[in-house]
Amino acid sequence: MILNGSITKTILMLSMPTMLMGLIQSMIPVIDGLFINNLAGTDAASAITYCTPIIMMMTALAQGLSVAGMAMIGQMNGRGEINTAKQVATQIFVATFFVGCLAAPLLAILSIPISGGVNSDISHNVFLYLALSSIVQPFSFLEFVYNAIKNANGKPEAPFVRMLIMLFLKIAFNFIFIGVLGYGIIGSVVASFIANLLISVWMFFELFVMKSEDRLEIRGFRFDLEIIKEMFKIGIPAMISTVMLNLGFFLINNETEKYGSVTLNGQGIANNITAVCFILPSSFGTSVTTMVSMNVGAGNGLKAKKACLVGCFVSAVTAVVLIAVIVPLAPYLTILFTRQPDVLLVANKALHIYTFSVVGFGICMVELGAFIGLGRTVVPLIVNILRVWALRYVFILATERFLGVYSVFWGNLFSNYMAAAITTILLLRVTWVSVIDTKSIQSVDV
Repeated sequence: MILNGSITKTILMLSMPTMLMGLIQSMIPVIDGLFINNLAGTDAASAITYCTPIIMMMTALAQGLSVAGMAMIGQMNGRGEINTAKQVATQIFVATFFVGCLAAPLLAILSIPISGGVNSDISHNVFLYLALSSIVQPFSFLEFVYNAIKNANGKPEAPFVRMLIMLFLKIAFNFIFIGVLGYGIIGSVVASFIANLLISVWMFFELFVMKSEDRLEIRGFRFDLEIIKEMFKIGIPAMISTVMLNLGFFLINNETEKYGSVTLNGQGIANNITAVCFILPSSFGTSVTTMVSMNVGAGNGLKAKKACLVGCFVSAVTAVVLIAVIVPLAPYLTILFTRQPDVLLVANKALHIYTFSVVGFGICMVELGAFIGLGRTVVPLIVNILRVWALRYVFILATERFLGVYSVFWGNLFSNYMAAAITTILLLRVTWVSVIDTKSIQSVDV
């Protein structure tokens, strides 16, 4: 269907599991937020909001490798080089785990200076959350590359099943460690660790043990330098992009944190709720990456271009529907997290502004997905840096004097629509052929 079927039907079929996965994925921080806000308090919730972009900067390494994996494996599948695609998948899986093991102690070390630079209300909780979260890193890294392998094989339903299991595990363990045992922020990390560990064992069994057409071979494994070189060549721009993106979010949190834990908590509640709005329209980007990579691999650039255009349209429609649903429900959603009037005031205003920015964000992410499918991962790097730094952070600094903390929320809306305009202009000038060099990667039997 990806190569020869209807574009609209194929995108909807590929995107439905991805959208459902996005919904489930966005529910995980919502569940965490409900437990932390209601049982651990404002300071603990504010600390997690502050720490999130820092942890995401670490997982940028895994995201970069997964982006490279999707592009490389997808194009090889498009050419019918199935054995080589499996070889690449194995290389990326093992390499990502090693990178995750190296990232874990780094995050633990960074927790000391980072926690020392925030106000005393959240300093201890910031230290605890970052230091303890380091043990989760190797396993969360594997989840990124598992998703990449399955999506590149045109099977997005597998990541959805994984995420659904993760959601139920998180609910169960949050209930035990936060609700019953009262461990607060420590319980949140313990719940994440056990859930991720169990999921990683299940992923390994599915990829390397269970008999299927996608089964990979780990026996006799050794690193292939040509594959690793190409993987990092494609993945490094995506890594830098994610690091810079979340560094911008970290600096924005620093601007919000100056107004106190109440304001930071209100922003965090709005972020948790709007995560659904941002993830669903942007989830079409993964399907577009798969369709573009396979079709350009098969030499069908015209169909790849049409797939991108259809993906943008469907994403925009999805975003508009979400706005119509979320905005009227805003006060009923935020009150589920807290009863504090000062926190609710910030959360409700932020939620309204954030929600209206999802149309631009969804279109931008779909178009960047097309660039990834072409192997042009430098474009997402440039656009994401522009979106968060030049368009959002500079907007906040320029308007903070007049808008106060609400410059953060208006900056989100301004930057997302401007980024969508920029990616559209770039896309009109692109040539729909791959820039990935796979000639040096030799096919082997696995």
